[in-house]
Amino acid sequence: MAFDIDAVRRDFPILSRQVNGRPLVYLDNGASAQKPQVVLDAVQRAYAEDYANVHRGLHHLSTVSTERYEAVRGKIASFLGASEDEIVMNSGTTEGINTVAYGWAMPRMQAGDEIVLSVMEHHANIVPWHFLRERQGIVLRWVDVDSAGALDPQAVIDAIGPKTRLVAITHLSNVLGTKVDVTAITRAAHEKGVPVLVDGSQAAVHMPVDVGEIGCDFYTITGHKLYGPSGSGAIFIHRDRMAEMRPFMGGGDMIREVTKDNVTYNDPPMMFEAGTPGIVQQIGLGAALDYMQGLGMEAIAAHEDHLRDYAVERLSRLNWLLLQGTTRDKAAIFSFLIDGQAHAHDISTVLDKRGIAVRAGHHCAGPLMEHLGVAATCRASFGLYNTTEEIDALVDGLELCRELFS
Repeated sequence: MAFDIDAVRRDFPILSRQVNGRPLVYLDNGASAQKPQVVLDAVQRAYAEDYANVHRGLHHLSTVSTERYEAVRGKIASFLGASEDEIVMNSGTTEGINTVAYGWAMPRMQAGDEIVLSVMEHHANIVPWHFLRERQGIVLRWVDVDSAGALDPQAVIDAIGPKTRLVAITHLSNVLGTKVDVTAITRAAHEKGVPVLVDGSQAAVHMPVDVGEIGCDFYTITGHKLYGPSGSGAIFIHRDRMAEMRPFMGGGDMIREVTKDNVTYNDPPMMFEAGTPGIVQQIGLGAALDYMQGLGMEAIAAHEDHLRDYAVERLSRLNWLLLQGTTRDKAAIFSFLIDGQAHAHDISTVLDKRGIAVRAGHHCAGPLMEHLGVAATCRASFGLYNTTEEIDALVDGLELCRELFS
């Protein structure tokens, strides 16, 4: 299942550059991944050779653009193990979850109804539900992680009560790297008649995903984390849930006919795709998915598991490093602080001087930071092009931070 890491790295032009006079060590993949040349070429070609609006024109360029854009729907469906008519293309997970919040939850939920969440959720899977709390009196029920950052699926299942109308849960934490058994959660939730939304923004990058096996009702992905362009993404919506939804936004493409007195909506999934879409962004995402599947999702997962194991071995030797989230079943994502001696932003600044890009802050996970009792952490998140040598560079940089701040 292995791939040639040197060849892979050559596919990403930005990895050859230097930052502050040192080779770039890019460890901020959890926020946004870099782009391979095939994605850059696809975007350039779409703008330079084939660009036109989609779905509305009969001329050649519009036809070509539409065909290439719509082909991506099939690629996303294949990537997630879904049917094309269950894929709504959008700008990413934030739009996808808001589509569910406004299109499915809002008209179906009343004051006192509950949504079950974990404290690991990204703000994209929190704020839309707070909107319903503020505007309709929805109750948010929170499930904690344990001291190692693991989420017991049974704790989520036990939180489902007679007033629960939705479970909205991450598949993989963007802060701790914790993997969540969303299949077990979905199975139990469905036995209680409760649909499940899974935030797959992080998980879909690191491991194979099959929404049929998971059984969930909604599954979101974000293109810029999948080595594709910003502003691209999709949500899987099971056709049974689609039949229960109303449109989220109104405008072109999501309608069949508009008169002064009436409007007729398009069929799903088009009913949920209002306005001119991110045509070129989605074409770029299609190229990114082709690239990842060309390497093989199992091969990517195996490479990143190797990086995770190596990082655990190296970082665990630093007894002054405070790792947040030490569960064994995790991805190659590490959040940390240095024994109370330095703010996460200071650590990040020192590492940046050595060409090492990590994230510092609350990582759009305020409830988790509160649960951990910290204001912020540094996060090193790995991708398919990272190497063990880059982990060594990170460790060297952290040891320098320890010297500077001691």
